[in-house]
Amino acid sequence: MHEVEMAPQRGTKLKDKFGKFVELTSEGGTEEAYRIMSEFQLGGQYYAALQSEAMREEGEVEMLRLIENGDELELENIENDEEWETAAEAYDMLCFDDSNS
Repeated sequence: MHEVEMAPQRGTKLKDKFGKFVELTSEGGTEEAYRIMSEFQLGGQYYAALQSEAMREEGEVEMLRLIENGDELELENIENDEEWETAAEAYDMLCFDDSNS
């Protein structure tokens, strides 16, 4: 595997479409509001860090891949551990980079 060192580029696709929160439906069929913490592009892929109220209490975020399908935006789970780690590190870089705030 090759590791690419690049800076994530901030984005606003989800916020532009949904505002500060997005509703996600679990596999069990329940809907829950998630705050859009950050959106960014890394390489050719777009990611979103989302946080539910319960996750906020634990200091955790859900890292998801954002797929554009025409005018629709779809969120997918990141199944690959290496990709998830790369996205999480990029999110951390954005959180602690004061120059982009």
